Amino acid sequence: MNRPHLFVFLFFLTGFFVQHAAAQQIAAPDTYLSALKAELEKKWPENHTINLVFHGHSVPTGYFATPDVNTLDAYPHALLAKLKQKYPFAVINVITTSIGGENSEQGQKRLKNEVLVHRPDVLFIDYALNDRGIGLERSKIATERMIRAALSKGIKVILLTPSPDISTNILQEDNPLQQHTEQLITLAKKYHIGLSDSFGEFKALAKNGQNLKDYMAQSNHPNKKGHQIIADELFCYFK
Repeated sequence: MNRPHLFVFLFFLTGFFVQHAAAQQIAAPDTYLSALKAELEKKWPENHTINLVFHGHSVPTGYFATPDVNTLDAYPHALLAKLKQKYPFAVINVITTSIGGENSEQGQKRLKNEVLVHRPDVLFIDYALNDRGIGLERSKIATERMIRAALSKGIKVILLTPSPDISTNILQEDNPLQQHTEQLITLAKKYHIGLSDSFGEFKALAKNGQNLKDYMAQSNHPNKKGHQIIADELFCYFK
């Protein structure tokens, strides 16, 4: 290969690897929802309804100390409260398609007929806490199917890492919650979608000496204070 051809080859090869590396990153919180944030700023009559759909298990559903369901204190509505402070002219629907006790395989089966029919502007997926019961590989397959289905419709996706279960030592290396967190990070990088690291926030609290029981309504369900941490982390994508 002569030098001019070699130069051209190396130029395109370098460009390929740069683009590939850029794609293999979690979507940046400050830019991922830029178009949506512009829509949230619009006033009537130029605005339109924004649908935020929360798909998952008992935590986004609002279960606190079972069987109590505190819908308005759960993180989907806590996020809505923050959004309405920032975007007072926006019309925002918070839609929860989550079911207590469900895992991602069950959620994936319902996705087409019970979730995508709401035409989400953003789909939030929160199954990792319960996916410990089906294991990493099955969780990956189901979650990846949901991601692909949403992206094929042009829907923005934000994955949530698990909130705590105080029966698990969150600081123990390679605990199941940590394993599922790392898998979700890998998926978010692969598809260049959003990721809200609830697990990381609670782990940081524990490292700083905070008692996670203060953030929990029961072993595996956050209380209002815990839900606010999740909502605050999600809000980073809307600032």
